[in-house]
Amino acid sequence: MMKAVLFDLDGTLLNRDASLEKFLGNQHSRLYQSLAHIPKETYISRFIELDCRGYVWKDKVYAQLSDEFSIKEITTEDLLLDYLDEFSEHCVPFPNLHSVLRQLKNRHFSLGMITNGYEKFQMDNIKALRIGSYFDTILVSESEGIKKPDTEIFHRALQRLQVSADESIYVGDHPENDVKAAERAGMKAVWKIDNYWGQVEAHYRIDNLLELEAILSEI
Repeated sequence: MMKAVLFDLDGTLLNRDASLEKFLGNQHSRLYQSLAHIPKETYISRFIELDCRGYVWKDKVYAQLSDEFSIKEITTEDLLLDYLDEFSEHCVPFPNLHSVLRQLKNRHFSLGMITNGYEKFQMDNIKALRIGSYFDTILVSESEGIKKPDTEIFHRALQRLQVSADESIYVGDHPENDVKAAERAGMKAVWKIDNYWGQVEAHYRIDNLLELEAILSEI
């Protein structure tokens, strides 16, 4: 019997692609005096390319942008601080996020979240999505001192929820950090489909969070 559902954040609950594009457009407009020599679409597309789906930290991204586009009126440090301070104002949830989480709680599932990243940054994003109250435990890699795909962070989450791996499913978009790592931890994995990664083998696949209901009923 399934007792718990655990989630990744970026690319699973938070539409990071849409959020990032929204933030970058706003950043370019707010800091126009410093970035006016770069067309907005060029600024956005090059950042997204250098960002590598979030797996290159932003100090390196902004340093590369500053070098390529000769950004002189604002430092890379100030651009990074702006990212850290303002990104959460542009968080875009995936469709049906609140209704699905509410339904899971109404069905008495324990809910957990495991996300790689910096504690304050990720918690700010969770707050912006207004989903923190749904979760019984949230593990952020910085504060845990360990990150996905290490299975230890999955075991910690299960321990805090007081459930076993075979009583739990994990939902995430990354083929290694989420799907394979959860499977190695003994959980059933649900891949939140992201065509960026190509085809990914998993116990289950979903395009929309609403599809979780059918999966849980099947299990």
